[in-house]
Amino acid sequence: MSRRGLLRGLASSAGALALGGCASLGATGARYDASSLSVEPTLIVATTRKRVNSGRKPWFGPERASSMTVARAKLVPPDESRFSLAAAGLGDWRLDQVEPVSGGVIDLLAQGSGSGSDVLIYVHGFKQTFETAALDAAHLSDGIRFRGQTIVFSWPSKAGLFDYAYDRDSAMWSRDDFERVLQSVVTPPGIGRVHIVAHSMGTMLTLESLRQLHDRYGDTVDGRIGAVVFAAPDIDMDVFSSAITRIGPLARKITVITATNDRALALSGQLAGGMTRVGAAEKAVIEKLGVRVIDASDSGWGIINHDLFLSNADVRRVIRRQIDTSAA
Repeated sequence: MSRRGLLRGLASSAGALALGGCASLGATGARYDASSLSVEPTLIVATTRKRVNSGRKPWFGPERASSMTVARAKLVPPDESRFSLAAAGLGDWRLDQVEPVSGGVIDLLAQGSGSGSDVLIYVHGFKQTFETAALDAAHLSDGIRFRGQTIVFSWPSKAGLFDYAYDRDSAMWSRDDFERVLQSVVTPPGIGRVHIVAHSMGTMLTLESLRQLHDRYGDTVDGRIGAVVFAAPDIDMDVFSSAITRIGPLARKITVITATNDRALALSGQLAGGMTRVGAAEKAVIEKLGVRVIDASDSGWGIINHDLFLSNADVRRVIRRQIDTSAA
């Protein structure tokens, strides 16, 4: 069992914690249908990582590829039988197979079930392998009971504590490819709303790609994007503010999940010359930019408090509510 799976199980056993600012968003204990991923455990993959090991695990490594790869990833869901680890909240997803394809993301979406259904795109953060990024996408999609197809965009991370600069540059290097992924899913007919959840350093990449997309297509694609959730965004406040002013109506679709006690972002701020990261900033400061802010500072029971969008049920309900209430 993975360490993250164990922590999620312990968090589940500990019960729901209060989440500041959730009451206005209706973050209740409402039950949702099973996720599409639990019915058809397949992820769509778009990655700028270089392929390794001839198509076998770990499939993609930390190096930058000369071109983006699109693939279909087959998952094995947790065993939900009565006496299984999953029944106690300790089960975990597994990545079983990754099959690169010759077509694009839109081709895989067309082959999937549910024509016209919504799409969820997950963009991972700092210090992630390809496998952990894919599994986090599965945990997120299943955790919010998403009804639609899920895409993981994985950029080249060395997954090392001391490789922050490489990861940051790799994320920004991938922004054109991510813009192409976004363009391919928001412009053709037959696709529902496109929702984006980006974590940590992945928010910098996502925001830059959204800015490029808006500059290129303007309001013609803005309406196709649903909820945009930035979880613990690892981005300079000044950079964030500048980008927000450039993306027009898309800014109103953004929800930022913050925690002033996020230790990972505290370290990131030190590495960035003492500049506070958006995900660790005070709620009132970010709200001045015209985006929604959820302060999850009181929701973390751990030491780091950097992945509350995966480990905390209340935060997951916030994400689900943003998707449900986003305008088409």
